[in-house]
Amino acid sequence: MTLDAFIEARRGSWTELEAQIERAKGRPERLGAEGVRRLGTLYRGAAADLALARRRFPTDPVRGRLERLVGRAALLVYEGRSRRTSIASFFKRDYWRTVAERPALLAGAWLLLLGPAILAAFWAMQNPDAATSFIPGDFAAATDPPSDAGTTAAQEAVFSVELFTHNIQVTFLAFALGITLGIGTGLLIAFNGLLLGTIAGAAIEAGNGEAFAEFVIPHGPIELTCIVVTAAAGMRMGWTLVDPGRGERRPALAREARTAVLVVLGTMPWLVAAGITEAFVRSQGLPSGVLIAVGLGLFGLYWSLVFILGRTREGTAPPVPLTDAP
Repeated sequence: MTLDAFIEARRGSWTELEAQIERAKGRPERLGAEGVRRLGTLYRGAAADLALARRRFPTDPVRGRLERLVGRAALLVYEGRSRRTSIASFFKRDYWRTVAERPALLAGAWLLLLGPAILAAFWAMQNPDAATSFIPGDFAAATDPPSDAGTTAAQEAVFSVELFTHNIQVTFLAFALGITLGIGTGLLIAFNGLLLGTIAGAAIEAGNGEAFAEFVIPHGPIELTCIVVTAAAGMRMGWTLVDPGRGERRPALAREARTAVLVVLGTMPWLVAAGITEAFVRSQGLPSGVLIAVGLGLFGLYWSLVFILGRTREGTAPPVPLTDAP
C-alpha cells in the first residue's frame, strides 16, 4: 500500500475520531453509550494505523499526526487513570520520548550554540582588547587579571548569579522565539554561543581560565542543556509553520505548540537543579574535581535519561499529552 492510498483509505476514520474527541471535551460520558463504543472502535483502528505507519512510513508527518491522535484518544478510552498518574507518566516517560523524538533539531541547536562559542573563544584569545569591548559589563569581571588577593566571595557570587539569570532568560526566549519560524530561536542561541565563547576566551587570556571553569561547570552544562532542549522545542514549533504536513497549518501549529510547552515545563525541574547546585554546591569551597564531577554528573544523568527513557519501543503507546484540549 502506498502512502497516498493509506491516507485516502483511513482519513475518514481519523477525522471521525478527532470529532469524537472534540465532542467529548475530556469526558467520554458526553458521547453516550453508542458514542463510547464507537470511540473505542475508532481508537483501535487508529492504533493499528499508527503501528502500520511506524513500520511503513516512519519519516512521514502522518506518523506524528497519528501518534498525537492516538494519544488524545487514549485519555478518553482509559479515562479511569487519575490525573496524578498521567503527570507521573509524563515525567517518567513521555517527556523523555518527546525530547528524543527530534534528534536532528537537538543536534542543530547544539551546533548553533557550540559552533559560535568555539570560534569566539579562539578569537577572544587572539584579540583580547576587541573581545573585552564585546562583553557586557555584568560579565566583565571574568576578564579582570587575577590579583594577589584573588576574587572575593561576593564577586564570585555576583558573576555566577548574573550568568545563571542570563541562562534562564535565554531558556525561555529560545522557546518563545520559535514562533518566528524558528529563525529568532536560532539567532538567539547562536548569539549566546558567541557571548559564552568570548567570555571564556577572554577569561583564559586574562589568566582566569581555572576560576571561570569553577564558576561555570557546576551548573553550566545542565543550563546549556536546558537552553538546547527548549530551543529545539521552539524550532519544532517554528518548523510546523513552514511544513505543517498533510493537515492544515493552524491545528498543526496548535498541536506542536502544546507539545513544546510541555517540553519547557518538563525542563524546568532541571533549571531548578542547576540553581540548587549554584546556591549550595559551588559556594561550599569544594575542590575543583568535585565541582566538575557534580556539573558533568548532572549533564550525564540528563542525557542518559533521554537515551534510555526516550526510546520508543515497537508496540508501546506513544507519548500522551497532559491535556486533551484541541
